[in-house]
Amino acid sequence: MKNFIVLAVLVSLVISCSPTSEQKSEPLTSGVYMENMDSTVRPGDNFQRFVNGLWMKNTKIPEDKSSYGIGYMVHERSQDAVKAIIEQSSNGEFENGSDEQKIGDLYASYMNMEARNELGAKPLETEFAKIDAINDKVGLSNYFAYSGKVGNQPPVGFFVYPNMKDPTQYAFYTWQGGLGLPDREYYFTEGEKSENIRSEYVSHISKMFDLAGLTGGASDAASIMDLETNIAELHWKKEDTRDMVALFNLYPVDSLDGLMPSFDWAAYMEEVGANQENIVITQPSYILGLNNLIEKTDLNVWKTYLKWVVLNGSAGNLNEALDKQNFAFYGTTLRGTPEQLPMWRRAVNNVNGNLGEMVGKVYVSKHFPPEAKDKMQSLVGNLIKAYDASINELDWMGTETRMQALDKLSKFTPKIGYPDKWKDYSDIEIVSDNLYNNSKSATLSAHSREMTKLQGPIDKTEWGMNPQTVNAYYNPAQNEIVFPAAILQPPFFDMTVDDAVNYGAIGGVIGHEIGHGFDDQGSTFDGDGVLRNWWTENDKEEFKKRTSALVEQYNEFKVFDDLNVNGEFTLGENIGDLGGLSIALKAYKMSLNGEEAPIIDGFTGEQRVFIGWAQAWLGKSREEALRVQVRTDPHSPRDFRVNGVVRNIAEFYTAFDVQEGDSLYLPPEQRVKIW
Repeated sequence: MKNFIVLAVLVSLVISCSPTSEQKSEPLTSGVYMENMDSTVRPGDNFQRFVNGLWMKNTKIPEDKSSYGIGYMVHERSQDAVKAIIEQSSNGEFENGSDEQKIGDLYASYMNMEARNELGAKPLETEFAKIDAINDKVGLSNYFAYSGKVGNQPPVGFFVYPNMKDPTQYAFYTWQGGLGLPDREYYFTEGEKSENIRSEYVSHISKMFDLAGLTGGASDAASIMDLETNIAELHWKKEDTRDMVALFNLYPVDSLDGLMPSFDWAAYMEEVGANQENIVITQPSYILGLNNLIEKTDLNVWKTYLKWVVLNGSAGNLNEALDKQNFAFYGTTLRGTPEQLPMWRRAVNNVNGNLGEMVGKVYVSKHFPPEAKDKMQSLVGNLIKAYDASINELDWMGTETRMQALDKLSKFTPKIGYPDKWKDYSDIEIVSDNLYNNSKSATLSAHSREMTKLQGPIDKTEWGMNPQTVNAYYNPAQNEIVFPAAILQPPFFDMTVDDAVNYGAIGGVIGHEIGHGFDDQGSTFDGDGVLRNWWTENDKEEFKKRTSALVEQYNEFKVFDDLNVNGEFTLGENIGDLGGLSIALKAYKMSLNGEEAPIIDGFTGEQRVFIGWAQAWLGKSREEALRVQVRTDPHSPRDFRVNGVVRNIAEFYTAFDVQEGDSLYLPPEQRVKIW
């Protein structure tokens, strides 16, 4: 639920800087993967295919993946390293409660399918009994809170995040939820493909009920689908959830009876453990509509639905039959993936998810040398200098707003590699033969940690990702950019190659993260993380004029004949991409200090920057996975993260002799420049 705030970017960041003096003694390579390029494609017609086309033609997506590319390759390398750490933790006798015991036994409990099969769905009997005991709407309110606390997805979800009006303190936020399909539009989009997914979903619910030993599978599945459809109708559209000002609605808890009189907020807050006088209701119209739905829906229907919420949220931690059926729908039907990941990789994901920083401590000691952090800080500094120069040169921004933008830029806080303070997992109980209980213990520990935050000031040392995660994010309420250690490796950054490709690949995605501070969401926060308007009216209109043009461009991109990119939903990421590559190119030019860039492998320095950006988006996806991405992911598909960006940058035209008539050609007056 924090995705709308954190603005995390899948595989999009990290380090680069000049080679060391020792490495400079060796000739640098271009960093261009010539073997991946398709020279039969003109750069001005399809730059993604020009750079990555042969790889795309010759590479088959592995059977256990819905997508494959650079990001997955680096992710698997990180998983291999974590597996080695786990194996060391499993090799020997360790004191109960030690890090090694918890890591080793959690992994063992996932891999122990014999024990999981023996337990079957029995771990859910207590949960089902708790639902059966609900006898009024007060009990329903209480259970919604409990369901979220143990990691499921009830209709009223919650999270803890800094108060966006006063980011020195935390606040308690609600969020719309309760859907088993990925997004509200899955319940309403017409057409054979969408109707088939809905039909398969109902069938899936029925099969899961049967496998769990619950009666009434087919009829209950239909009533669950009806209720979820009614919930989905109340959801804000994903485009609307990008409006940070509209999302921040602070209510006194004791006033919520006027908004949702059929819901016992006192019981909800008590069960959650959030002793707060105020609460942020992110989607008030959803809460109001949900109140009416609670009133008109029979309590027994709610109870049946809540059993599905439990079962759906727990399937991957139960027996083989439930796990396979869960994958059959969410993996194969929805995303087109024929096979599950190897069990050990799923087990590593589980350990990372539940004991992430415990593993991360060992990971960084083995795989993140101190000099990498220094070099990353150097590159981030170079990108910020380039942003500073670009903001000072903007011809559409007035002095007053420019001063505010530069102030915000000067207050960016980079976090690199790993946190200075590690999370405490001492209250988690782990045994080797009960995966369900292990995961529940870890989830409750994480929940307790979140609620404890409400009692004190902001913890600026906290990280939202583990060091072994191949990803990064921008946090607007803290005005920080965060780069975990795992991304700090080739091919995103390579010390043996010339700077140009590194600036394009890593510099571009670091610039992307900085750019989130100035996208349609991030630009509503100031340098101190306060949600406030720091724009003059004229400059805000100029900003909207440019962002609207970018929305229109991306709305025209066809993923399939019947599916276009959603330019409004992907706007923030598209602004980040455009600004990221533009500023990375500027930073590269500044790094040359007036000297001529070398030509390597026949490519100029500017050409290699653009090629480096495209190489960072090497990959391909199954049709089903792309359809899910377009409907649920604020990032554009990778082809448009390349082609949609370069066509707006003037240097691309001169670097690759792009002419009118080429497919990517845009007249100068139609090219968008924001930052």
